[in-house]
Amino acid sequence: MPEICRFYGIVVRMFFYDHPPPHFHAEYAGAQAVIAIHSGAVLGGNLPPRAMGLVAEWAELRRAELIAAWARAEDMKPIGKIDPLP
Repeated sequence: MPEICRFYGIVVRMFFYDHPPPHFHAEYAGAQAVIAIHSGAVLGGNLPPRAMGLVAEWAELRRAELIAAWARAEDMKPIGKIDPLP
């Protein structure tokens, strides 16, 4: 699963040709969560509250980039990287 971003110890990944709804995977300190791109809802797993807050902030700032990355992943094209939190 390609890594698309890393910040504050959080690793964000996205699978190629993954199942809907559009989402990404976030990992921090052994915890994992699956986050919906459009709503920011946690689809599975969990992260510590501080890490989840940072992921939510990042996803809100990068939503358009995440949507574009999801489209590339569905087409089996290179997903690319997304900038971390400023």
